[in-house]
This record gives sequence, structure tokens and C-alpha cells, in this order.
Amino acid sequence: MSPVQIFRFALAGLAANKLRSALTTLGILIGVGSVILLVAVGNGSSQSVQNAISSLGASAITVLHTNGSAGPAAAPTSAAGSTAFAEPQNLTVPDAQALAQAQGVASASPVVSTSETLSNGGTSDTGVSLTGTDPGYFPAENDTLSKGSSFTTQEVDAARNVVVLGSEAATDLFGTANPVGQSVLVAGIPFTVVGVLATKGASGLSSADNTAIAPLTTVQDALTGFGTLNNVVVLATSASQVSTVEGEITSILDLRHHETAADADFDVLSASTLLSTASSTAHTFTVLLGAVAAISLLVGGIGITNIMLVTVTERTREIGIRKAIGATPGVILAQFLTEATLLSMIGGALGVLAGVIGTRFTIVGVKPVPVPSSIPLAFGVSALIGLFFGGFPANRAANMRPADALRYE
Repeated sequence: MSPVQIFRFALAGLAANKLRSALTTLGILIGVGSVILLVAVGNGSSQSVQNAISSLGASAITVLHTNGSAGPAAAPTSAAGSTAFAEPQNLTVPDAQALAQAQGVASASPVVSTSETLSNGGTSDTGVSLTGTDPGYFPAENDTLSKGSSFTTQEVDAARNVVVLGSEAATDLFGTANPVGQSVLVAGIPFTVVGVLATKGASGLSSADNTAIAPLTTVQDALTGFGTLNNVVVLATSASQVSTVEGEITSILDLRHHETAADADFDVLSASTLLSTASSTAHTFTVLLGAVAAISLLVGGIGITNIMLVTVTERTREIGIRKAIGATPGVILAQFLTEATLLSMIGGALGVLAGVIGTRFTIVGVKPVPVPSSIPLAFGVSALIGLFFGGFPANRAANMRPADALRYE
């Protein structure tokens, strides 16, 4: 029997039980579609985070406070020469001022952050990320203004109640009107809007535009108090100076905080470091999503085995008749393997279509970005699943004795 005839017999066998074939195909469709879509979601999330980190600029360095651990101080403090232990210290404005004097540093901006409600008349915007800092923060964070201007060093020194709004916060509070020069209440305190930031877009599941930036002294005086800083944003004079500046920052803060590398109470992170870490984490996340989706393909394969076993049982007499008139075990094996593979390939093709269509929609705040290699991979695995899981039922049919098959009721 020719391959064409075997293929026609396989199609006829599938067409004889349309509902059963459709349900089996659905299992593979869901599996393949899930693999493509979830891998795209993981990739989209990864790119969103990478874009957000890249927007910080290649020359930006962030110094974060950590709890550290008490360790030997830089020098003994007792007369007997016993070792003193340094307690973790907070980041302070004098720390930022010291870093600003380091070689290769263009600016070092102290930062305090809090979440506040902003209001204008009867309109309010809750959960706005409020940052207190100085003018050097804007170029360090690669922020540009679409309206107005940033506040000045003089306004920071005078603790003026001025604020720069993110584009989303400005739209929420003022609609299409120009907010520059208008008054807005920050936690009930009146501030004058001096500028609006250009749109930066989403960062993962959150928006980077629902923000407000005000002078450090104003935010500390009115909201957070004159205590520790959340972080210090340092801008290197060029991207090539980042590694050198990171070493300078570590040396200066180790000396000021009397710490060693083993018990440092701060972390120094550049955009490239964050990008590398985020990429590694996102890759792991994407692989995990793909593995979870692949379970659906495994379940679909088990479904093919079950359905083909039922099919072989129902067609036992047919198998006996075909063997009696000369069909070889190889022909029977090929027919049932073809049926199983067709089921999985049809399901795989429909799953590819469903997965690609699904990537056109935003899912839980993430815009999926298809991974081209996942499409042929998912489809190829679906075809192999048909061959693998259809092998046992097909082999069972091929090994039937004609006399036993003909007697089967």
C-alpha cells in the first residue's frame, strides 16, 4: 500500500469520529498555544524591564542603603587596641555631597521617596510616587520635560513648594489643560507645578509616569523628615567612567561609614549591572513559563494515547479483515501512527494560530513579544508527541493476530 493510500485511510478514520478527533485536537491546540503565548509574555515582561532600566542612562549609578552587618571598623578605637565594630549607617546628604566631589562624577543627587495623594480641585490621584531630590536627578535619570522646566538649586536651598509632574499624573489631575503655573495639593500641602515630564511608559506592571518630583528639602520638611535617604543617584561624566566611579563610590562610603566590603551597608548598582541581573531573572522566568505551558502538551499527548487505544479497540474487526486480505503489520502501524500524528499536527497548527493571535493583546499589563523560535519548536514538539504517544496504540494494532481480531465482538 502506497503512502498516499495510507494517508487517505488515516483521514477516513479520523473523519469517522469527528467529535472525538476535535476534542483530542483541542488538547494539543491549548498546549501549543499556551507555550507560544506564555513565552511571549515572559519575553515581553523582560523587554519592558530592560527598557525601563536602559532609560536610566548608561552613565547612571544608584547607591542603595542596605542593612549590612556589624563588622570590624576601619581602625581600633580603644586605647588597648581592641577592635571596634561598626554598625550599619544610613545614607545621608553629606554622603551625597562627598560623592559629588569624586573623580569622574558629574553629579550626585540625594533621593527620598514616598507615595502620596495629589489633588486638584475635585480631582485626586492616589498612589503617586513622590521623589524629593535636586536638579541633578533629571539628567541622571534621563528625564526630559515636555512642558515648563525643572526646579533650581536655589529653590532646593529655599525649600520652595514646587513640583514637576509625570505625564500620567498631570493628565489625571489637569486633563488636557497646561498644568504649569497651576497649584496642586500634595498630601494636602499646596505646591506650584513648574514642569511636566515627557512620557516614559510602563515599567513592568507599573507606570513610570505616575510620579512627581520636588525639592529634597521641601519633601523632607513637609513629609518624610530630615532622616535617612532612600538612595543616591550618581551620574558619571561618561559611560566609560562608570566602572571607575563605582570603585570611587565604594572607597568613599567605606571610609565614611567605617565599613569593609564584607559588611558594607550599601549597594552600588549601575544600569548595566541592573540590566544583566534583570535579563538573567527574566530568562529564568520565561523558561519557567514555557515549562508550565509544556505540561499542557504532555496532557494532550496522554489524551492522544487514550483516544487511539479506544479507536484500536473499536476497529479490531476492521484490523482483522485488512490483515486477512493481505495488509502487513507495517501498513497497520503506519496508518494508526499517521492518524495520531495528524491529530497532533492539526492541533499544533491551530495552536500556533491561537498563540500568535493571543500575542496581539495585552495580558496582565504586559504586551507579549513573540519569540520566533518558540513557534516552530512548539509545532515540532506537537508532531513528535503524536508519533510518541501514538506509537503504543499503533503497535498494539499492528501486532494483532488476524484470527483473534476477526473473532472480536
